[in-house]
Amino acid sequence: MADFSPPDNNNRADQRGVEKSGKVADFRYRPPSQSKTPSAKRSLGDARNGQKPNSTSTKPSFQAARGKPAHRRQAYAALDLGTNNCRLLIARPSGENFTVIDAFSRVVRLGEGLAMSGRLSDEAMERTLGALKVCAEKLRRRNVHLARSVATEACRRASNGPAFIEQVRKETGIVLDIITAEEEARLAVLGCHILLEGGEGQAVIFDIGGGSTELILIEPGGKIPRIIDWQSVPWGVVSLTDTVGRCTGTREERLERYAEMRRVVAGSFAPFAKRIAKHANQGEEIRLLGTSGTVTTLASLHLELPHYDRREVDGLIVPSQAMRDISTRLSGMSLEERGELPCIGPDRADLVVAGCAILDSILDIWPAERLGVADRGIREGILRSLMAADAEGERHRMEMRGLEIRNAK
Repeated sequence: MADFSPPDNNNRADQRGVEKSGKVADFRYRPPSQSKTPSAKRSLGDARNGQKPNSTSTKPSFQAARGKPAHRRQAYAALDLGTNNCRLLIARPSGENFTVIDAFSRVVRLGEGLAMSGRLSDEAMERTLGALKVCAEKLRRRNVHLARSVATEACRRASNGPAFIEQVRKETGIVLDIITAEEEARLAVLGCHILLEGGEGQAVIFDIGGGSTELILIEPGGKIPRIIDWQSVPWGVVSLTDTVGRCTGTREERLERYAEMRRVVAGSFAPFAKRIAKHANQGEEIRLLGTSGTVTTLASLHLELPHYDRREVDGLIVPSQAMRDISTRLSGMSLEERGELPCIGPDRADLVVAGCAILDSILDIWPAERLGVADRGIREGILRSLMAADAEGERHRMEMRGLEIRNAK
């Protein structure tokens, strides 16, 4: 895992009593009525821009610890409940990689209205419970051996977040761990760093979520990157949209609102921007990798895809200026115009502009010429953690068993 010890003042101090969660949780799925536990992709180059594939990343690897204990073919699961989406991934170890055997994703907008009220609304919780019940059925049907389910910014901030977590446990059997922004950043890096463009320069990985954005400065080299510095700000596509407002009205009004979004985000990024300025100006080629619905959506528009295709987007490297140009174009469009674009549609039409404002602000403070795009993150980071920790535990048990046998002799 990453060496993660950022300064205490990098994180917000308003986390309402949430305990730090640096552990690899051993959360096995339990149906509410039971008490027992149920037993490659395309190259990283953008051919349209004449870029060569990155040979170090053309074959992504989610490495688990070595060793082949008897249960390694069993299923592991990672569930990420964010401010906007509910996502589940179920996989089995496969050598040094893993093979996905089931997945689920649904826009639930759990944090809708949270910025104004400080609470999760009844409607949002109902939508989310519906999605989590689907996840519970998948976990049950796949007989998952070990799972971790996490909740992020919406549940961290909401005054009724803990009560909702308990309701989820009672109705679905899923035990959600409300993780800190620190753990969220660490898992995102662990899940997507393999897609970082090769090079010697400093690198930033970012995750634009629904309720927050994490920015992480990592040290180049090494099997798992070492995190040098990081910051989480309370602006994601939902929270920023709810606070500043939808980009409606005339074109001039929409552009003014977009500029206000940029101003708000830039103010929150300022402390991190000041700390990393020396790294951005060292004369080396800096690198940037983003994991979020914003960057995958903009990458789809850049490729002019008729519909979203993860195989085309995950691992793509695009010119940063192309992403800025798309952001500028979207910020001036009406809601209806954005909704008619492929890969956006009505579900993302009102939120994508906030994501563009956040991305533009990131490029202001870390002006990399190219942007890596990752359609992977927290869930993959959780799976890697679970598989590695489980394999390590199995090795320890085998060593202890061998010691007992030798002592018996």
